[in-house]
Formats: sequence, structure tokens, C-alpha cells
Amino acid sequence: MPNTPSIISKGIVLMLIFFLEHLQAQTPKEITNSIGMKLVRIPKGTFMMGSPESDLNRQNNETQHEVTISKDFYLGVHDVTQAQYEKVIGKNPSHFQGAVVSNENADIPVENVSWDDAVEFCKKLSDLPEEKKAGRLYRLPTEAEWEYACRAGSKTAYSFDDEEGLLPEYGWFKRNSSNRTHTVGLLESNAWGLYDMHGNVWEWCSDRYGEYPKGAVSDPTGPKEGSFRVLRGGSWNDGAARCRSASRGWIDPSIRISGLGFRVALSSPSGIPRSPEADSK
Repeated sequence: MPNTPSIISKGIVLMLIFFLEHLQAQTPKEITNSIGMKLVRIPKGTFMMGSPESDLNRQNNETQHEVTISKDFYLGVHDVTQAQYEKVIGKNPSHFQGAVVSNENADIPVENVSWDDAVEFCKKLSDLPEEKKAGRLYRLPTEAEWEYACRAGSKTAYSFDDEEGLLPEYGWFKRNSSNRTHTVGLLESNAWGLYDMHGNVWEWCSDRYGEYPKGAVSDPTGPKEGSFRVLRGGSWNDGAARCRSASRGWIDPSIRISGLGFRVALSSPSGIPRSPEADSK
């Protein structure tokens, strides 16, 4: 006689698997929100965060360790632009605007923003009626999410190669930037459709800065205490080495400089986790 409870349990498991697969199929690969911001779904996975000892530009704070991102999340295809920031916050603090950039349109990254400014933007964007109706909760990406998304499956120093020769095709940095920021999305994207992950502006992450854990971790959010917040990606004013996928920056969260902006990540009721970026400094 068959074990009825066992059959029921297997049935529940199969139904759960079907439900999860159905939910995944219903999750769009790309979202365009109410202010025209595009976000792409980043698939969960495991990667080696940091840089190998063979990387000639490796810094002591880039110790490689295994990191698992346990859930899909969304990340802005571009840095937050001046137009988007002004639409949500009501002002544009950027240094590079108007005549400074030869009257380019507003699709250049907002910069000269502090960590608190970036967090405030995420909160106010989340509070817009259309975004609240859609159940979207915006935040800054964790440092691990940022590097995972930047690498887009790559294991090299940059998302495209170990050598910096192709960097001018992917990022604005000291050699090709003409000492200013540039319109987002003009250069090549990485394999997951993200632009300007190398250069243009440094990007705030939610984490406080600290040493990496010694072993494998899942969904790290950085140390609970610390004076500095993490920056990633390098900027228009940096050399190629600072634009590597593993390169880490850190600074006081109150600082505002012309090479520092951000892009947003997205949490939602569909199970995408929200990180604790709103903790007090």
C-alpha cells in the first residue's frame, strides 16, 4: 500500500517548483519605470569576488572569496541621470551641466551627490504613486551585487578582458574623458546589458567599507559599523586600474565630488531582497 503522506509531500514539492518556475517566467527581464529609467534583471548566482594574485594592479583589500547572490535583483542599465534626479528631487547638484558640457542633453550622470543624497533619491523614487502602485522599492546595490553585475559572468580584470586596451570602448576614464562626464550609454555595455560600469562616475554602494570575509558568504551587506561607504567603478578622472571590476573605493558618506554618482537597484514583493542601506551612519 503506498505511503499516502509521502505522496502528498511529493505533490506539494512539485506544486511549489511549478509555482516558482511560473513566477520566474512572469518576472520581466527589463523594466522601464515611471520616470523612464530602465532596469535589467540580474540572475542569481555564485562568483569569485575580488582579484587574483596574478592581477598586477591588485590591491591588498581585494582578497578573492566566494560570494553567492541568492536571489535575482534589478539594477539600473545606466547611472542615474541629471534629468532623472531633478525630476525626483527637484534640483540638479551636478558640476558638469549646461555650458560646462557644451549644452549636451540631461542624459549625463548626476554627480556631486553624497551617499545620503543617493539614499534619499531611492526613497523618493519609491514613493512616487506609479512606483508604489507597482510595489517597487528602490535602493543602492550592495558592493557584492555591484561587482557581480559588473563582471556579468566574467572572471577577468575588466568585464571584457584582463588587459585595459579595450577600456576606451567601454568606459570614460582619464585617458579618453576630456576631463568630464559623458552621456550615459554611448559606449559598449557588458554582457548583461549594463553601461558605464567602468568609469564615467564612481557609484555609491549601500555597504560600509571593511575588510572582506575570509570564507564563502551569501548576500553580504558589509560591516555593521564603520565611518566610510563603498564606491565602485572608477570615474572620468581615474586611471584604468581604478576602473577594474574588483577595484574598491571608500569615502565619508557626506562627501560630494564631481566624479561621484550612483545607479539604483530594485527590490520588490516578488522576493527580491532589500538591503539595509538606510542604517544610520
